[in-house]
Amino acid sequence: MKILLDTSFILPTLGIDTGKNVIKTLEKIDNINAEIYFSMFSVLEGIWIAIRFIKKSIFNEQSFRNGLKAIMRYGRYIKILENEDIVYGALDLYRMKHKDIIDNILYMDSVYFDLRLLTLDNELRNFIRSNKLKDTLIFPDEL
Repeated sequence: MKILLDTSFILPTLGIDTGKNVIKTLEKIDNINAEIYFSMFSVLEGIWIAIRFIKKSIFNEQSFRNGLKAIMRYGRYIKILENEDIVYGALDLYRMKHKDIIDNILYMDSVYFDLRLLTLDNELRNFIRSNKLKDTLIFPDEL
């Protein structure tokens, strides 16, 4: 199985807690020998979250740095190389009233590269289904 991680599943590697369910899911995908993909747009979203933590003085910089190195250098995750078609598609989704551009990009990545997008986002799934788009999403309980 080829799985693209939504940002919620990248954040723990960056030292940002997203709950036990996410950790259990990451352990589960380790056990099914999946190819795991990530997008630099998820890393960007993780940086935005880190900035919020910096402002609140609750940022663990060393954990973030170690996690970023693990994601970028050590090959556990495969980096997606977005192209203009993915961006155009994400903008089309935005015009269709789905306003989370990062989710739009990740969804288009999953369609373009034939990946399952591992997410917790029910709103995105409802949007995809209500617009009769290809459902590439997979939720933790579906693994």
